[in-house]
Amino acid sequence: MNTYTIKYNELTAEQFITLWESVWGNGPSVEQTELAMKNTLFRISVWDNDKIVAMARMIGDMGLDYYIKDVVVIPEYQHKGIGRMMINELLNFINENGVKGTDIFVELCAMPDKIPFYSKFGFESNEAQRLKIMKHIG
Repeated sequence: MNTYTIKYNELTAEQFITLWESVWGNGPSVEQTELAMKNTLFRISVWDNDKIVAMARMIGDMGLDYYIKDVVVIPEYQHKGIGRMMINELLNFINENGVKGTDIFVELCAMPDKIPFYSKFGFESNEAQRLKIMKHIG
C-alpha cells in the first residue's frame, strides 16, 4: 500500500480546479475558486510524492451545521482508501472544533453510486430533495 501525504489548508485554487476537471469536466474560474478556498473552514489535499491526487473540503458555520464538499480522488487513485482517509479527517475536524456535548448536523450531497461509500460512515439519505440553481452573476 502506498504512503500518501495529507496537507491541511494548503489546497490552492489551481490545484482545486485541476482535480475538479479530472472528475467533473470544466471547472470554476480561478477568481471564484480563490474566494472559495479563502472561505472554506477546512481543506485537505492528498499527495503521492509530488503529485496531488485528491481533495476534500468542509464548509459551514462551526456551530450547527457542517457540509462536506468537493470530495475528489483522481480516477487512477480511486479504491485505494484515500476517500475513506479524507472523510475520517473531515469528521475528526468536526470532533475537534464542534461544541462539546452537542449534536451537529453534517451534510453532503452524493451521486447514487457513491451512497454506499458514505453509508459506511453513518450517513443516511432522507426524503428531502436537493434543489439547486446555477445563478449567473452579470
